Amino acid sequence: MKLTVKYFASIREALGRGSETVDTSAASLAALRDELVARGGAYAQTLARGKAVRVAVDQVMSEESAALREGCEVAFFPPVTGG
Repeated sequence: MKLTVKYFASIREALGRGSETVDTSAASLAALRDELVARGGAYAQTLARGKAVRVAVDQVMSEESAALREGCEVAFFPPVTGG
């Protein structure tokens, strides 16, 4: 299935892109993240397990167990603090 994946803040800077269309067989956010990490390089460093990364599906904050569907938008971004 095809998804739009967006990257924000330091993740966007590390990957050198703000978004991409991904053709994936991943059924969940966790599986998608694992696929991206498997690309190696900046993806492996930036999205590695243990890194603090927030994820949203169709602009709704989601757990990594969330299911994906054709055409959805997934966004990865670092935790944000305010003050």
